[in-house]
Amino acid sequence: MSAEADLFSGPPRVRTLNGRGHDIDGDYVLYWMVGARRTRHNFALERALSWASEAGRPLIVLEALRVDYRWASARHHAFVIQGMADNRAAFADTPVRYWPYVEPEPGAGKGLVDALAARAVVVVTDDWPGFFVGPMIESVGARLPVRTEAVDGNGLLPIDHATKGFARAYDLRRFLQRELRPWLVRVPSAEPLADIVLPSDPELPAEVEERWPRASRELLAHPCSGVRDLPVDQDVPPVTDTPGGSVHGREVLQRFVGERMRHYAEGRRDVTDVTASELSPWLHYGHLGAHEVFAAITESEGWTPDRLSTSKSGAREGWWGMSPGAEGYLDQLVTWRELGFNLYRHNPRPDDYETLPDWAQATLEEHASDEREWTYELDQFERAETHDEVWNAAQRQLLRSGVIHNYLRMYWGKMVLAWSASPQEALAIVFELNNRWALDGRDPNSSTGITWVFGRYDRPWGPEREVFGKVRYMSPENTRKKLRLAAYLERWDAQGGLFSGSRE
Repeated sequence: MSAEADLFSGPPRVRTLNGRGHDIDGDYVLYWMVGARRTRHNFALERALSWASEAGRPLIVLEALRVDYRWASARHHAFVIQGMADNRAAFADTPVRYWPYVEPEPGAGKGLVDALAARAVVVVTDDWPGFFVGPMIESVGARLPVRTEAVDGNGLLPIDHATKGFARAYDLRRFLQRELRPWLVRVPSAEPLADIVLPSDPELPAEVEERWPRASRELLAHPCSGVRDLPVDQDVPPVTDTPGGSVHGREVLQRFVGERMRHYAEGRRDVTDVTASELSPWLHYGHLGAHEVFAAITESEGWTPDRLSTSKSGAREGWWGMSPGAEGYLDQLVTWRELGFNLYRHNPRPDDYETLPDWAQATLEEHASDEREWTYELDQFERAETHDEVWNAAQRQLLRSGVIHNYLRMYWGKMVLAWSASPQEALAIVFELNNRWALDGRDPNSSTGITWVFGRYDRPWGPEREVFGKVRYMSPENTRKKLRLAAYLERWDAQGGLFSGSRE
């Protein structure tokens, strides 16, 4: 495949981060893996392989992990390192040189990308706009000495195909129904490493190998214990029964498609998790991609694009021509997930209170001084010490498992708004709890879910209520009526402690 192949041409999938050309005399191509941490269904890896083949050079894949980003913890680190172990195995019998690097102390990894880029033909990285990753690739890419490309593999529709931000899911859904069809057949290779022919591993300067050694086999084999020696938040322990990595992610995907998806549409409020996809952690860390999930669903459905409806009404159901369960999940995977990436691309401060809709800020401000029946501080919320056993159970699920059931996460967020001293404080608390403890925290999709609690992507609702004003309300009484909670409350009761494993 040519490096200028149609699949990657133009702005929809590839952006150049500087104005420099490629160095035909470089020793190798460098793929700096930061968002799509996988070897399958990976546009950026495919692009890097294309460049290496075109230039007749080896390919180095650098997957690095810092210790000094906000909310860095044993939980997040273990999940990423488990993915590194899968990637090492996937690259083992190929000519690609895989370099997993785990920073041992803050700042130790500084200069690694620059050192490798200094001898590269071209640098390819992932165009992932969330958290610190988006600003990081822009900053690093701008200073590197050779052409640096950011490749978007986040969703079925390229992020930059939409030239504006959308205020409602309905608006994006209508746009998708007009524009998505041709992109459903422009997909990454399922197995880009299959049958590749590249030169052997390049020789690297000894000082590079010595200063930034690859992660040890011991750490990759035993990440849950290995992260104990790293300077990250040890009070947020790994979730030992939810391993990261593409291998386990594919197992979860197959379980969902094979067993749960058929019940997804009617069972999303079943808090026993028998219908939940549970895919968000692997999607967040890039161990799975949207294209792989979509391919598994379409294969299960025996689906082809000729079943797409010609309607562009923005309706949530019926456009795909699939079963209700598949359609319900695709609205989450495509509409709502890609709405998050759209927000992060078009809003420089997507998590700030001041970026909420004007109507939501106005109504929350009007009711900011309303009397709260209950108020709690961050540490009380964090330790599940409220008066509400349902909320406490949801918080304990987050602490122990790194996730909250989708429907209860909405209730969880709404009650933080109800029980905080101000809406600004409530937003800060919800982000802190989610980003510190959730395996899918710090993700554009989870961020849009959090700000939905405060009115983003929603409309004014009546009747106007204390504290909430016209922001959508969820009552404890109705939540109990809608959900079958007995087994959930028993599973996540206080007797199990606050944290996973043996930590109390």
